[in-house]
Amino acid sequence: MVDQEAAQSLPWVEKYRPKTLDDLVSQEDIVSTLNKLIDSNRLPHLLFYGPPGTGKTSTILAATARLFGSKAKAMTLELNASDDRGIGVVRDQIKEFAGTKKLFSSGSKLIILDEADAMTNDAQAALRRVIEKYSANTRFCLICNYVNKITPALQSRCTRFRFSPLSNEQVRGRVGEIIAAENVSVTPDGLNAVLRLGKGDMRRILNVLQATAVAYPEVNEASVYLCTGNVLPQDADAVTKALVNEAFSPCVDLLRSMVREKGYAIGDILTEVADRVMRIEFPPMAMACLLDELSNLEYRLATGTNEQLQLASLVSAFTTARESMGKVLEEQRSQSSKS
Repeated sequence: MVDQEAAQSLPWVEKYRPKTLDDLVSQEDIVSTLNKLIDSNRLPHLLFYGPPGTGKTSTILAATARLFGSKAKAMTLELNASDDRGIGVVRDQIKEFAGTKKLFSSGSKLIILDEADAMTNDAQAALRRVIEKYSANTRFCLICNYVNKITPALQSRCTRFRFSPLSNEQVRGRVGEIIAAENVSVTPDGLNAVLRLGKGDMRRILNVLQATAVAYPEVNEASVYLCTGNVLPQDADAVTKALVNEAFSPCVDLLRSMVREKGYAIGDILTEVADRVMRIEFPPMAMACLLDELSNLEYRLATGTNEQLQLASLVSAFTTARESMGKVLEEQRSQSSKS
């Protein structure tokens, strides 16, 4: 009874984590390769890298269950970024686990270093020697988001697998199973909103879905955006339309009222506007200048500048782009009239 209650209280990310390699909904090529390596007993050192929420940790945990079965805990050492990742851990904890043999157990042990890109350079240098020394009875799996933060010496000792973001088609079926299991009321536009905000990150998708399901009786587009604090699509469309067509002062007033009444952050508005600007056919020169100014604006917001000033700067960027477009059109008209 206690175990059942504990399972019910688990976050959906953990509750529905794939238990076997067959449960994974994506990365078919990687899963197929791992199955062949496990079947032939030729598992090398592994390096999994890619964006968050693409199944890196779930894949190696499922592979561990297939490798060791009920002995997985005894044969596996898992370290995460929450642990100390300095050279001391490599010299003590990792080296001690790699250097000892397990009684009544056969096969190589496995050490999983999750978020290995958080390790210091000294720790990575020490790990290189440990990998070489204990390869006879230990395999290593390094997991990271940014492979360029892993030293080339470590990369060359591992077989690399890149995990790509999940497509909506891959995610939709699995999310539908979870919705049915949890008996959540979800509208089609609500599911599309969850997938859109998830951006291929299964962890983020499930967290958004669970938070919205707890906070609202129905998961629809409006409730998803309100729960996550993102800019509603209709508001983003209205802002973009005003920026492209309205004069400076009315546009500033509209943005200020949205920030004040709906609690939007300028950074979130900027993200949505930039996404919509890419779909508008501006002249190449105007588009280049506009995107350059929007990138500078995002940098200034990240460094903690005054949001009210950056709001006015956002409007002025579009005003300047419109003026440059007007000059280009006038030049084109004058040239055509002369010809």
